[in-house]
Amino acid sequence: MRCLVTGATGYIGGRLAPRLLAEGYAVRCLARRAGRLRDVPWASQVEVVEGDLSRPETLTGVFDGVDVAYYLVHSLGQPSFEAADRRAAGAFVTAARTAGVRRIVYLGGPELAAGDRASSAHLRSRNEVARILLDSGVPTVVLRAAVIIGSGSASFEMLRYLTERLPVMITPSWVANRVQPIAVRDVLRYLVGCAHLPPEVSRAFDIAGPDVLTFGEMMQRYARVAGLTPRVLVPVRPLTPALSSFWVGLVTPVPNALARPLVESLVHEAVAHEHDIAAHVPDPPDGLTGFDRAVELALARVRDAAVETRWSTAAGPDAPAEPLPSDPDWSGGTAYTDVRERAVAAPPEVLWRVIEGVGGEHGWYSFPLAWSVRGWLDQLVGGVGLGRGRRHPHHLRVGEALDFWRVEEIVPGELLRLRAEMRLPGRAWLEMRVHRDEAGQVRYRQRAVFLPQGLAGHAYWAAVTPFHALVFGGMARNITEGAERVAAEEQS
Repeated sequence: MRCLVTGATGYIGGRLAPRLLAEGYAVRCLARRAGRLRDVPWASQVEVVEGDLSRPETLTGVFDGVDVAYYLVHSLGQPSFEAADRRAAGAFVTAARTAGVRRIVYLGGPELAAGDRASSAHLRSRNEVARILLDSGVPTVVLRAAVIIGSGSASFEMLRYLTERLPVMITPSWVANRVQPIAVRDVLRYLVGCAHLPPEVSRAFDIAGPDVLTFGEMMQRYARVAGLTPRVLVPVRPLTPALSSFWVGLVTPVPNALARPLVESLVHEAVAHEHDIAAHVPDPPDGLTGFDRAVELALARVRDAAVETRWSTAAGPDAPAEPLPSDPDWSGGTAYTDVRERAVAAPPEVLWRVIEGVGGEHGWYSFPLAWSVRGWLDQLVGGVGLGRGRRHPHHLRVGEALDFWRVEEIVPGELLRLRAEMRLPGRAWLEMRVHRDEAGQVRYRQRAVFLPQGLAGHAYWAAVTPFHALVFGGMARNITEGAERVAAEEQS
């Protein structure tokens, strides 16, 4: 059986693909850029095809020979995401039906009552996509999940950072709403199990864990599992979802653009109304994973640096996908650059380890306050800020987020190229290289490139240029000195 996984660069899709492989299925992954899956551990075992559900003309042949197609994409956090999701679902259905796909599986959200549809665009869009897929004429299973608890999920990151950073929290009234969270391991088990359902099964199923909790209770139980003191929650009714999401965006790594639809969805109670899925995918012998156990497993993954995927892995459709231009005339205008190069008295492999370890808890090796202020300013205008950190403390993969950058290219031991995802009047890249000169001396070369957009872009570069010696110059100096220090320690 061949399965097509859309959204394979995302949080759920990146975990589903290897589990389908483990069950013996042939797996084809759809990605807008095949290179985004180049460095995942299972890349050599799957077929990767390029295509974009927002551009139906790119889907030719993608669904050919596919038995089960998983719809795991969304445009949440992007402008006009409802319309984008509607078009993507329509393109998916047309391609699947034309190719004779035997089953569609979709991971959606809780069903909204008719009177609730105006208040949560996120859930409204999920429900609309579910209807499009169910009406496709292809046997379809829609799995309706509320809050997913797992290392790296957006919901878990919100819960984790709010609880850990705020021992006293002024809370909106929605923290008293009931939610039935589900562990990511159970979500994946259901997704895999739905691949073999008979064609007469075509409907939506609620999936949830065994515990029904309020969000406030989830915070208190998280605190207990994490060994924290009980949190003090002070409810304030006038705190609107908009203000709540702005606060979430400041306190947690989840940016406001993504936090707002997630918060709006929490305004509605999300409790399972049935457990019919058990007739087709039976519960495990020891039962579904409880909330406390799900938190324990997620924290263990974080502690052991074994997080498979994160919510930030997926880039939105409006994120610039073009590689760094090698020709300044590529943009039809100006390309500003800042280039720094230094000799390094350290082996190239040591220098590379320092380079690959930048960001996250390691920082950016120059003027931490300036980087922090830039991150705060980005969050204030709705950007991602610095809070996304990194998936692993020492190793990077193409396509994953790194603070307010995204890894665009890695040549191990030689090159790390990052693309900026902070709010800018233009596009920016930061490139770090290891090489030897003609004399055999190890050298570090750092290049920042900025392609301005309009007058604001040129003004921005002029405004920040005076700080480059401090920020970029300090970064080059501290990275090389850090490599030399590590080399000296290893030799002693």
